[in-house]
Amino acid sequence: MNIHKRFVVQLFLQLMLIFFLSGVLLFFLFGIIGYFLSDSEAETDLSLAEDYFISQNITVEDGNADISDRLKKLVGEQHGRLLVVSKDGDLLGEFPELEESPSSFNEGELAGILLENDPTLDYSYWRLDETDTDSPLVFFREENGESLLLDSVKQHVDWKQGKLDFQRGVISNLQNNKTWVQLVDRSGKVVDGFNAGNKPKTYSHQEILSMTQSKEESVSSYYDEGTQQTILMGMPLKDMAATLEEKIDSKVGNSIIIVSVLLILLLLLITFWYARKFGKPLMTMMQWIEKLGSGVYEQPVNHVEQPLLFKKNGKIKRKYKLYQELITNLSQLTDTLRDNQDQREKIKVTREEWISGISHDLKTPLSSIAGYSKMLESKEYHWSQEEVREFAEIIGSKSAYMKDLLDDLTLTYRIKNGALPIVREKMNITELIRRTIISYMNNPDYAEMNIDFQAEDDNVTASVDPKWFQRIIDNIVENALKYNPAGTTITVTLAGIEQHLCQLTISDDGVGMDQKTVNSIFQRYYRGTNTSDSGSGTGLGMAITKQLIQLHQGSINVKSTPGEGTSIRILMPV
Repeated sequence: MNIHKRFVVQLFLQLMLIFFLSGVLLFFLFGIIGYFLSDSEAETDLSLAEDYFISQNITVEDGNADISDRLKKLVGEQHGRLLVVSKDGDLLGEFPELEESPSSFNEGELAGILLENDPTLDYSYWRLDETDTDSPLVFFREENGESLLLDSVKQHVDWKQGKLDFQRGVISNLQNNKTWVQLVDRSGKVVDGFNAGNKPKTYSHQEILSMTQSKEESVSSYYDEGTQQTILMGMPLKDMAATLEEKIDSKVGNSIIIVSVLLILLLLLITFWYARKFGKPLMTMMQWIEKLGSGVYEQPVNHVEQPLLFKKNGKIKRKYKLYQELITNLSQLTDTLRDNQDQREKIKVTREEWISGISHDLKTPLSSIAGYSKMLESKEYHWSQEEVREFAEIIGSKSAYMKDLLDDLTLTYRIKNGALPIVREKMNITELIRRTIISYMNNPDYAEMNIDFQAEDDNVTASVDPKWFQRIIDNIVENALKYNPAGTTITVTLAGIEQHLCQLTISDDGVGMDQKTVNSIFQRYYRGTNTSDSGSGTGLGMAITKQLIQLHQGSINVKSTPGEGTSIRILMPV
């Protein structure tokens, strides 16, 4: 999976996680709000309480009901009475406790409690465990304050005179409840009133009906059949609703604050998590890139110098796996830059050594040429013809060496820059190599060397440029002849490989080379360490040889062991 797909998968999974957490928080928020709403309703009117509220505040053990202090307080504030009755009618608990309370109820008595037609009383009941039909029942009886107040008002009316005759206690109760009262005759005219303020003085049937449906106040009425007068009594709903609303707003507000704080904390945690998951690896890689830019070609390490991105087994750590391709590419780039730096340092040292050597190599023949030239120019001595000829040969030899050195240097840079034309033609290279070997065998300078040529076939062909292929053979064979002692056997073998390649091997049993020399032999600025003759070579021969073979689409391989000899294998396409 590439980095793009991993980013998509990671983002999708994290968005799903965020949606899930948000859903859980919303569910939690609505649950809190619902819980507080239910509690607020129960505190205002216990008859509106949910089953779980009753179950939380009443426990039954060993036939006795334990009613919580909170529930007792609510029952007392709402002037009610609470009964806990078993499925058999036994009284398990009550509040407030009465001395004359029966210890059990029969079915008729329970039905009478639930169906009692008393407007001043309200009954509610719950089952402690809704899943169990044998669970005890909880009964709550509360006085209907509005009905009680209306009952009190009608007892203090002078029906014959058509007047309200309230005592001080009734007046105080009406004022405390912000209640107004009007006495209306049969024609709808208000004949008396209390605390009525701007209420109408006359009423139609439609107006009376609309008052009973008012959402701002609760209006009750009582009709006296004897005098055909009606009592209208109203008390505002606003206060009770406001109290409930204030409680709800307070608790909902608190729950929203709590959930908001939780959401902010969750957002901060997600932010820090994202920053750590995505930002920290990116910062690490940016620091890595900055180090590469400043020339420090090393992977990031921790305080104990251990790799920061990789485990001990070389695998990428889990938190960095999202950037696996990038880290792999950076690792390869780091290794390449480090290798290139090492190579540049080696080339720099080799170049300096080569420049020093070639300067010395040029200085020596130039000194010889200058010395012999001055000797020939001297007027104090007359040289014989034989001496002049000898001086001329030396000058010519040194000049030829200098020319070869400069030619090799020019050739290697022409090959490097792709400026050397190669004209390949298919030819019999067996004969070309044989003539070359014969010329070395007939050279008196190599009379003490043993040279052997073995050809698998007299007609081995290859696609080569004759001039430069000849240069390849000369460079390798001359090195074997020059840098090995007398008596060394040099074997040249030629063979074809499956009609696609030809193999040329030049091997000897001479002094051999160490591994450092083998690894450096094809560098342009490298000269072998086993030569003491400054005029024996330019230090460019093997570099030129490899470049020429590569131009022929071939390859060269060197194997050597000190004291045992060297073997060079060349593969060329047919």
